[in-house]
Amino acid sequence: MFSSSILKEKISDMKKIALAGSTGSIGCNTLEIIRQNPENLSLVSLSAGNNWQKLVEQAVEFRPEFVAIAAEEHFDKVKRALSHLKIEVAAGSEAVSAAASWPQADTLVAAIVGAAGLRPVMAAIRAGKHICLANKETLVVAGDLVTREVAAGKLRLIPVDSEHSAIFQAIGDGAEFVEKLIITASGGPFRTYSKDQMQGITVDQALKHPNWNMGGKITIDSATLMNKGLEVIEAHWLFSVGYDAIEVVVHPQSIIHSLVEFCDGSVIAQLGWPDMKLPIQYALSWPERWGRAVKSLDLIKVGAMTFEKPDLARFPLLELAYACGRCGGIMPCILNAANEVAVNGFLAKRIGFNQISSTVIDTVERFSNEKVYSLDQLLDADRQARIYAKEILEEAK
Repeated sequence: MFSSSILKEKISDMKKIALAGSTGSIGCNTLEIIRQNPENLSLVSLSAGNNWQKLVEQAVEFRPEFVAIAAEEHFDKVKRALSHLKIEVAAGSEAVSAAASWPQADTLVAAIVGAAGLRPVMAAIRAGKHICLANKETLVVAGDLVTREVAAGKLRLIPVDSEHSAIFQAIGDGAEFVEKLIITASGGPFRTYSKDQMQGITVDQALKHPNWNMGGKITIDSATLMNKGLEVIEAHWLFSVGYDAIEVVVHPQSIIHSLVEFCDGSVIAQLGWPDMKLPIQYALSWPERWGRAVKSLDLIKVGAMTFEKPDLARFPLLELAYACGRCGGIMPCILNAANEVAVNGFLAKRIGFNQISSTVIDTVERFSNEKVYSLDQLLDADRQARIYAKEILEEAK
């Protein structure tokens, strides 16, 4: 993906940004980068899911040309709040896709959480926009379709996830010499818990990530290690590397964000404090580097860095993600849909923490694999998997 000559071209000095998922953690950090780099970045469209108040605040500050709110019941409130400004306002899923593919934008920052981000990303690709991808589920669900369309359009697909940004930075121009990708994981808040201790985990406990400040869904995925499983599948598509050449290593300090091993035995890592502003800025500035996005790394303060193998017995979703990735077809889509339902069920306190993994495993085992031919086929598989996973949650009441 990144060895293409299109990636070596100098990007224009001023990028016009469409931001999808503006009110979440990645979206807010992206706006901070835009705020700090007005000579390089111009925001032309915004979209959000349900948080209309924050969306309005952002629109008033940045004055984009177009604003979309996915939750249609909030349209009138957003429209009234922005009526004094020359901003076009729309609502619904089609409006979110329109914002992502806004004609004046040249780059989409895709920060919507979950499979809901797939349609806007595909709309942006088909409209010829370069993609800065924070929505890992897009490649998990539709990696083959997305990467083929990106290649056909000679577009840039640059990762925003800290782990994939680290790999991207470490590879540089050496893609043909890569032997292995090593993705680091903090281990989450329950890294040292026994199986017995994991029986009584509460939502509040699971939302307390030891190193990162993230949204609810991603934080729970980190606690189950599903986040690493999704990142493995994403890395497979981003860097055209087989699953046997992608390793996950638990690194509790979250200072090394990932590593690349080359054919000569060299291992190159990217280090930094756990702060998403750096990978976001690098995705937007590449191939250049702009002014400091985060504070300097103090290795003396870090003191020590440790590494462990992930415990697949306590965190089975990582192993399941590898298996679904190797199967290909619709199985990663089924995996992701079941996980989104299970995580929502846990956050709503309808199931226990360990039932997240059992719900996902039961759902994946329910489906037979199919070769992927279209986006509509994947969206139908996603819908069916959610129905089945919700039935499991109903039975668990």
